[in-house]
Amino acid sequence: MGKKKNSTPGEEHLLLPVHPSRIERPETEHEPTVDTHTHLLSTFSAYQSTYKPGKHPTIWDFVRNMYHGRRVEAIVDVWCEGPVVKQWKELADSALTAEQREKDWGGMEYWFVMGVHPHEAKNYNDAVEQDILEAMKHPRCVGWGEMGLDYHYDNSPREIQQEVFTRQLRQAVKLGKPLTIHTREAEEDTERILKAEVPKDHRIHIHCFTDSPEWAARMLEHFPNLFIGITGVITYSSNLNTAAVIREMARAGALRIVLETDAPFMVPGNIYGALPEVKGKRLPLCHTAMLPWTAEFVARVANEAGGEWDVESVMRVARENARKMYGI
Repeated sequence: MGKKKNSTPGEEHLLLPVHPSRIERPETEHEPTVDTHTHLLSTFSAYQSTYKPGKHPTIWDFVRNMYHGRRVEAIVDVWCEGPVVKQWKELADSALTAEQREKDWGGMEYWFVMGVHPHEAKNYNDAVEQDILEAMKHPRCVGWGEMGLDYHYDNSPREIQQEVFTRQLRQAVKLGKPLTIHTREAEEDTERILKAEVPKDHRIHIHCFTDSPEWAARMLEHFPNLFIGITGVITYSSNLNTAAVIREMARAGALRIVLETDAPFMVPGNIYGALPEVKGKRLPLCHTAMLPWTAEFVARVANEAGGEWDVESVMRVARENARKMYGI
């Protein structure tokens, strides 16, 4: 029997080319890249497990090299395990001063949110909540999440998911923290709980949106400071809902979106057109420098509704909305 062919591209292909729309412009004219939802520790772990030994021995090395020359202005790192993973403090502390951010992060702004994912709701208890409340005091913490309901996998019983979601919302609202929401196949219960627990003007980020356009419309109408998170999943043929939401927003004349990767997941499917050398293979992980390809797809879909969008204008709106949402 022949040796199994390796379908993973070499590590060098993770270092992406400049997006084609930006090649003729100097870097200073590129709209800043802001990733409002990434899992940096998981991304680095995926990198380490795939490439042994890798060229980048630490998270900071990985970020500085992968994002160099891509004008990544800021990321929001998401910690949503239960119990809380203690490494959060080391990363957050390394971004406290401008000098540290320049040295460790290549000048990128590192922010984070923390909560407990619905998959982990069964592990939520007083001790976990106390750890999260302690993290909320950190100067680099900009929100509570991701939290919510996931009825696709049901990794925690639905009743417990709802109880833990409600409990976290009450704490976050009390603190005035923006909310990072995970919801999948749970529209009715997510809407009911959010409307019962959250003031209408509170800032809400519906992360990695894949639910119905009708539900998005109801939520956007009720919560004026709610934003829809767009990941590379918008490029997948198995997902039509996210593109439909973009078209409706474009017809209304405003894209209330933020861009995110959900790295290491959701590599944009349209990125391979810029990577002919990896034909027939698939990148093993996503990272923040891929966001312009998500923006490209958003622009194309928005233009189907009669707009005049391009990569830069989508990136610009998403960057402004990230500031409104998280104050970053």
